[in-house]
Amino acid sequence: MRARTAPAAAPEALAVQPEPSHIGLAGVATMLGSGLANQTGAAIGSLAFPVLGPVGVVAVRQYVAAVVLLSVGRPRLGAFTWRQWWPVMLLAVVFGTMNLSLYTAIDRIGLGLAVTLEFLGPLAIALAGSRRRVDALCALIAAAGVVVLMRPQPSADYVGMALGLLAAACWSSYILLNRTVGQRVPGAQGSGAAAALSALLFLPVGVVLAVRQPPTVGAVACAAAAGVLSSAVPYLADVFTLRHVPARAFGLFMSVNPVLAALVGLVGLGQGLGRAEWAGIGAIVAANALALRHRASEDGIGEV
Repeated sequence: MRARTAPAAAPEALAVQPEPSHIGLAGVATMLGSGLANQTGAAIGSLAFPVLGPVGVVAVRQYVAAVVLLSVGRPRLGAFTWRQWWPVMLLAVVFGTMNLSLYTAIDRIGLGLAVTLEFLGPLAIALAGSRRRVDALCALIAAAGVVVLMRPQPSADYVGMALGLLAAACWSSYILLNRTVGQRVPGAQGSGAAAALSALLFLPVGVVLAVRQPPTVGAVACAAAAGVLSSAVPYLADVFTLRHVPARAFGLFMSVNPVLAALVGLVGLGQGLGRAEWAGIGAIVAANALALRHRASEDGIGEV
């Protein structure tokens, strides 16, 4: 699961760097490590669901993300104007809603399916407004994958699927808001401020949970590990990766995250998937990869 800590800030910080022309071994290893860290963090966080619930785990995650991004972005909050504040505040709400809906979906339908549905968000952004035939094909492939994943079954959890789609909608909003924040707030200050506000929104949740049912050390450790693995590690890894990997290759590799999520869910949590589910995941991953590849080719982004 991609943590959405501040992906828009890294390219901005690296704007002066030349675009890499090929993928090095270090870049591949970093991308793979980042993806596995994301999904492993989500899996470890889910172990705390019986004690903290998805809401409690997300609250701890938001606290960790705030610490990381505040230390990196160092926002000068007193200097923000209203034109800068309102997208930052919206980003904070979307950030928290996205992670809460995703983690609740993971609790209900499993890691692989939840992350796959969430990836419809960036795909929708990539296809929005396009009239190309290849994008229409991508939309049809993704729609077929969704139909397979959400087909009527006795055991189907439509609430969990709806939460996965809500996470996708939030991710789309997150991308657009991050773009606006990146244009109006220098560096990673906007992301740091949004993460701090989001953590404040979840502060009452942490207080209520601590009073009603004091959490165990193990549960808090799992939730904190989720924050580190799904927030700190991917952020730092992305900053390194974008210096050594062409942007198109980076985007294409991100499309593989649903497969990594399904594998981590299978190996780490025993969440097995049937052939139909794997086919649906494969269709959505293929649609993401195809859309990103053709979009990057038209934009003149460096070759893989």
